[in-house]
Amino acid sequence: MAMKLWMKDKKAEAIAVSLIIALTISIIVARISLGLSKTFYLITGANGAAILAVIAIYLLQNRYNSRRRLLETQMASVSKELRIEYSFLRKVAGVPTKFRHREIEVATDGFRCLVGKGSSGSVFKGILTDGTPVAVKRIEGAERGEKEFRSEVAAIASAQHVNLVRLLGYCCVPTGPRFLVYDFASNGSLDKWIFPRRGKEEISSRGEIQQIGGCLEWSLRVGVAIDVAKALSYLHHNCRSRILHLDVKPQNILLDENYRGLVSDFGLSKLMGRDESRVMSSIRGTNGYLAPEWLLQQGISEKCDVYSYGVVLLEIVGGVRSVRVIDKANRNDKSKRESGYFPKIASERLREGRVMEVVDSRVVERGGVDEREVKRLVCVGLWCMQEDARMRPSMAEVVEMLERREEVEEPPESPLFVVDVLSINEENVNPGRGRHGKATLPATPEDCNDASSASWSTLISALSGR
Repeated sequence: MAMKLWMKDKKAEAIAVSLIIALTISIIVARISLGLSKTFYLITGANGAAILAVIAIYLLQNRYNSRRRLLETQMASVSKELRIEYSFLRKVAGVPTKFRHREIEVATDGFRCLVGKGSSGSVFKGILTDGTPVAVKRIEGAERGEKEFRSEVAAIASAQHVNLVRLLGYCCVPTGPRFLVYDFASNGSLDKWIFPRRGKEEISSRGEIQQIGGCLEWSLRVGVAIDVAKALSYLHHNCRSRILHLDVKPQNILLDENYRGLVSDFGLSKLMGRDESRVMSSIRGTNGYLAPEWLLQQGISEKCDVYSYGVVLLEIVGGVRSVRVIDKANRNDKSKRESGYFPKIASERLREGRVMEVVDSRVVERGGVDEREVKRLVCVGLWCMQEDARMRPSMAEVVEMLERREEVEEPPESPLFVVDVLSINEENVNPGRGRHGKATLPATPEDCNDASSASWSTLISALSGR
């Protein structure tokens, strides 16, 4: 812009000088040819007036351009300051930034470093131009992608909590995928640190999915349990509209460099008004973590998150998944399969006074496990998993029970709806054995594909990991 103004000034100056020279030459020519006649004086007066007009116009134009340049310089300075201030306020307020697709592509090196993949999309590691490491979630699919994108942004954009993953920005590609840019959690998801794996691997240079993890020590497990409880308590009680996560599971709990728990993945979340006690929703979420009232289509509330948290809490303690199918002998013989439900096992061991038997054996071998603390966590987990939603504590009460050093009252025996469903499943597979609520210790995980009763197929599918 300044260059254009400078060019215009030079052009105007050349025109003005040319006009003055031309008018002066015409006066000289008139003097030579006309002498001191009346016509000469008329031409001289007209040319003199024209010369003065050209000089006046040039001076006025020059002054106008000088003031214009000054104002534009001031406006550019103010605009730059406003942009810096706006950027600063966006970061302070946590307002997500709208990224261009090219920026996302450059940050992720062409989406080469894939660090995770789930039903809601793929996650890539990237680095922004300012050096900030990020996790870029790509949500694909037209209708589903748009719905999950809106749900996730609406739920987490205004939420600010130390135990919630921070949404840095987003990117919408017309008729293409949507992208969400989060802070990068260097230690991956919780499931890699509590469930046994064959080995510890890292991300390859070719961008292939590799698993990192290990065995999380007891004190860190307790800390993560409290972190997640605080995050859910914030979503349920401290936001303008209650936010239901509806997909609480170890895979959606991330660990930062200090092994602090961060709740992530709000693709299935739902906003709930303060005056609403229950809302209707189709069955979604992840197998094994769904509350009974949701499976029975009785409506959902924040108590569904409480139930899911109870399942996760017991999995943190035991280092095993809540629902397993045990293959006793021949995996091709369905009659020799039996369902094991870890919360039932934990409840039995608690009442028998053998609560330490439910703790992950790898953690026990390392030592440092306090039996009173184990009992407190198991009691809290079982309180959260009460079949009657009204009996479950709020997440604020869960935080209080976990942080205080006093013993938590043992919860009453709950019918454990899941055990009944699994028993019905076993009756269909092994006729004549009769219903029983006996729990067995989890062994080898298998897909449960032997539900023959159509009326129970949805429930069994949701509970037994099909």
